Amino acid sequence: MRASGWSRGPTPLARATVWLFTLAVVGLEIAYPLVHGDRRDQLTVAIVATFAAASALHAAFWRGWAWALGYLLLAVGVGLAAETIGVHTGYPFGDYEYGDSLGSLVDGVPVVVPLAWAMMAYPSLLVARRLTRSRRAEVLVGAWALASWDLFLDPQMTEAGHWRWTHPSPHLPGVDAVPVTNYLGWLGVSLVLMTLLSVLPRHRAEDAAPLTLWVWTWLSSTLAFLAFFDEHAVALWGGVAMALVGIPLLVSVTSRRAP
Repeated sequence: MRASGWSRGPTPLARATVWLFTLAVVGLEIAYPLVHGDRRDQLTVAIVATFAAASALHAAFWRGWAWALGYLLLAVGVGLAAETIGVHTGYPFGDYEYGDSLGSLVDGVPVVVPLAWAMMAYPSLLVARRLTRSRRAEVLVGAWALASWDLFLDPQMTEAGHWRWTHPSPHLPGVDAVPVTNYLGWLGVSLVLMTLLSVLPRHRAEDAAPLTLWVWTWLSSTLAFLAFFDEHAVALWGGVAMALVGIPLLVSVTSRRAP
């Protein structure tokens, strides 16, 4: 089912709240390279929680609470199921295990991890809906927009010690801590998730905040791995992969056209 026409706009307070959370994500991520140890672990959890709140609130205010609840149930549910199966079987990502640095665990998976799937799934879906017209294209573009982010995420979180891989080979050139199977697993799960999310009605809405967060994630991650983490291979792989969607998105935004 697809909805046409503009959804009724949220109140000025709702708009301000979403932008407050959006800017808070940016501020917290700017602080990330500047702190270390337990403070960085705490900041990681805070970033995920704030980003997830920004996505959920935008969905609720612009698309309705029922839409937002459906998105959260699907994104968190698929993320939790994939991670739980992953840590116990090694499929579809490869053999890995979580440490205790991200807080409480449920059946071997930190509570914050499914929220990370949900926080990025929403802007990735909106990126795809801006760039595509058909449901099939939406699923493919949305899955790439989500899975390409993991080319930054997994090297960063593995280096931070939040999880470790038993057999990190074969791996991408220059990124020896994460196996290729992980990225393929992310793409597979992202395809499943976007297929489910594509059932949610389309709404023409003001999506500047979540699109800003997606673009910020792409550009800031590329800069961070180049300038702060000194991982140029990660910056190249992640930057180019996200650019395949990011460049068309920027062209669409700057030309003020959308499907």
